[in-house]
Formats: sequence, C-alpha cells, structure tokens
Amino acid sequence: MSLEVRDLAIEIGGERVVDGISFDVPDGARLGLIGESGSGKSLTALAILGLLPDGARASGSVRWDGQEILGLPDHHLARLRGNDIGIVFQEPATALNPIRTIGRQIAESLRIHERVPRAEARRRAVAEAERVALPDPDAIVARYPHQLSGGQRQRVAIAMALVCGPRLLIADEPTTALDVTIQAGILRLLGSLAEESGMSLVFITHDLAVLSQIATHAVVLERGRVVEHGPLTQLLTAPASPVTRALLRDATATLWRPEPDHPGATA
Repeated sequence: MSLEVRDLAIEIGGERVVDGISFDVPDGARLGLIGESGSGKSLTALAILGLLPDGARASGSVRWDGQEILGLPDHHLARLRGNDIGIVFQEPATALNPIRTIGRQIAESLRIHERVPRAEARRRAVAEAERVALPDPDAIVARYPHQLSGGQRQRVAIAMALVCGPRLLIADEPTTALDVTIQAGILRLLGSLAEESGMSLVFITHDLAVLSQIATHAVVLERGRVVEHGPLTQLLTAPASPVTRALLRDATATLWRPEPDHPGATA
C-alpha cells in the first residue's frame, strides 16, 4: 500500500473544512477525488503534500509506505515531493517560471533530487518532453512558457512532475482550463503514462465525465466529508448519494449536449 489517508481533518480559522476523510491508494491504482467547488478535494491533496496555506491545520494520519508523513518538517517533505510523489495543478502558470526555459524547468527536479550533471539533466529533459508528446522536443526545451499553447504548457507541467519517476501522481483538475479536444489528449497521456510506468494516480475533478476516462475508483466529497466511494462503474450505474446523482446528471448533460452547429442545437 503506497498511500493511506485516515480521518484527515483540516481547520482554517477555527472552521473545519475537511472532516474525517479516509481512503487508500494502492500501488498502480487510479483513484478520483470528486466533488463540487468547496468540497475539500484540493485541500486534501495539499495536506498530503504538506502544502496547506498559512493558517490551515491538518490532523489525522497520512502514511506513505507505512511511514507517517503528516506534520513532517518541510525539508523531509520536499524530498518526498518530486522523488516519490508528483503534483500537477489546474493552471500551469502556477508551476512554470516565465523567465526560465522549458528545458531548465523540466531538469530542475533532476538537479535538486538526483544531482545529475547539467548536460545529463538537459538530455533527460529532452527525453521527458518527447515522452509527454511535445512537438520537436529539442527545440521546445529552449523556449519559454509564453511561447507555448495552454495544452503544451500543461504537458510541460506533467513532464516536470514525472521526470524523477515518482510512484504517485496527484493531478488537481489538470484539464479544467483546456478545451475539450486538448483535454482528451491530456487524459489519454496521463492514462498511458500511468500504465507504462505502473505509477498510482489520484485525479481531482468536479466532472464525472472526465473522471470516467481516467479513474477506476472514486471518492465523492461534499462539504469536506466523504458521501460515497467505490468502483467508478458502480457510481455511474447505481449512485447512492444525492451528490453523486447530481454529478452524474451534469456528466450526462455534458456528454449528450449537441454541438452549436448540430441540427436542433440552440446558441
């Protein structure tokens, strides 16, 4: 068992915003954390990584390979992040430095965690750019974030998260800001990378239609609490909670909504 979360609670300003969340992520598993805005799914991910905002306090237990990591000093967690656990956020602008080349940013984790020589770090940065299907990897590593499209910047963020070969990737709404076609490509990429490497995946989203393309199990959150969990097929075919049923209605509407130029469609 790689990740075990037990009775995780988070308080901000005296208010409990996450209340008793528990779940497991075995090696190679693909788990979705799903819920509407404010359900606590992103805060849960930040607590696991030791990245909660100032003023937030977490309690409970987060174990990685049996070792308690909740509350570890930041220098210990910094070694864990990147090496063992990677993170991809919704907006790559939060992860990318506008004044550093793509290659330097992909290679930075290698320089920090593995202390590889500069030339070797660049070679591996190019290889990672190719692995995430960036066009012309040799050229793209010399470019800057503003010279790339939104989908390409997200692929760079994925490359940065995976370059050190983590065993778990936490993807926090990584496709929300992308159009449907690019979104599908990112989902296919994440799925193939997880399958190829055997890494575990925690995928955070508010969209059940998106989650159905990438996860096998899900934990449904509402107002900081787990309201349902289980195999995704079960949640899609026999949702037990009102929250899951509402998410399913939204997903069905999205999947069956006609294109604007489709006969019968409305503007």
